[in-house]
Amino acid sequence: MSADRIGVARIAVFGRHGVLPEEAVLGQRFYISLDARLDLAPAGRSDDVAHTVSYADLTRIAVDIATERRFNLIEALAEAIAAAILNRFPPVDAITVQVDKPSAPVPAILDGVSVAITRQREERP
Repeated sequence: MSADRIGVARIAVFGRHGVLPEEAVLGQRFYISLDARLDLAPAGRSDDVAHTVSYADLTRIAVDIATERRFNLIEALAEAIAAAILNRFPPVDAITVQVDKPSAPVPAILDGVSVAITRQREERP
């Protein structure tokens, strides 16, 4: 797996994710961060966007999934984003997706909750 990375930090989206009925009705803000691992040497040598994965495209996938679909669990939201990125971008060897839920309905004073998952492509032949 490549040590090179493309990162997109704290994409803000408004979604209706959560187990509680109120979360589906009211919605709330979520933050999504992406860390894609892939070989960036071809892009670095050529200075050509065709030899990399555009961070704008990575962002669009996360925003589309988070705003057009509804999930009970932020784990499922992260999983859907990771699967879509691995499916759409063959150069990506692995992707870490973090979903932050700052207004989680937890009876405590906290800054928020988050999940982070890492999924990687099956070994290439």
